[in-house]
Amino acid sequence: MRVLIAEGERILADSVAERLRRAAFAVDLVSDGSAALERIELHAYDVVVLDRDLSGIRGDAVCQAIVASRSTARILMVTAAATVDDRVEGLTLGADDCLPKPFALAELTARVHALARRARPAAPPVLERSGVRLDPARREVFREGSQVRLANKEFAVLTELLLAEGAVVSAEQLLEKAWDENTDPFTNTVRVTVMKLRKKLGEPQVVETISGAGYRVR
Repeated sequence: MRVLIAEGERILADSVAERLRRAAFAVDLVSDGSAALERIELHAYDVVVLDRDLSGIRGDAVCQAIVASRSTARILMVTAAATVDDRVEGLTLGADDCLPKPFALAELTARVHALARRARPAAPPVLERSGVRLDPARREVFREGSQVRLANKEFAVLTELLLAEGAVVSAEQLLEKAWDENTDPFTNTVRVTVMKLRKKLGEPQVVETISGAGYRVR
């Protein structure tokens, strides 16, 4: 799942990005409102973590623009103003959730997980198919009852494949959701990640390659 962090405080933004990447999210970073709007036009984000006090175009205006565009992205607005009135105002602007600074990274991560589930058609909190069980919140994967330890990108790819419920997911769709904008789209990174994922999940293989189309979990 892909997240945009629009945060003017660089140290905080880097800390949030590191935590979300450890939770297997693909994360892009911007520090001002104009850049945030540009990224939102280019990519289909699941969640936008939006600093209300951005420079240039402020977070309020960015929030309103996202809502007006009918984007499916969910907005978690973070603000240095901790009063109830400020949080209510953020929700009135169209944010899906508000979080006052300072916040615990664990709480922010949990809120992003919750919003990401709402950004798509309803899905169960635990994903299961073909003997594979994936818990996004706990970041756990089991195959026929045995735990499988996956790297972040392997976990992200498996999440996308399970969310598709047997439908084919193209390499381009996996790049869009599991990798950030710095990834070269012409590399074989998706193929290599799927190959490693198959090896870790073991036999019989559950990730199927559909020639010329992409991948699916049988």
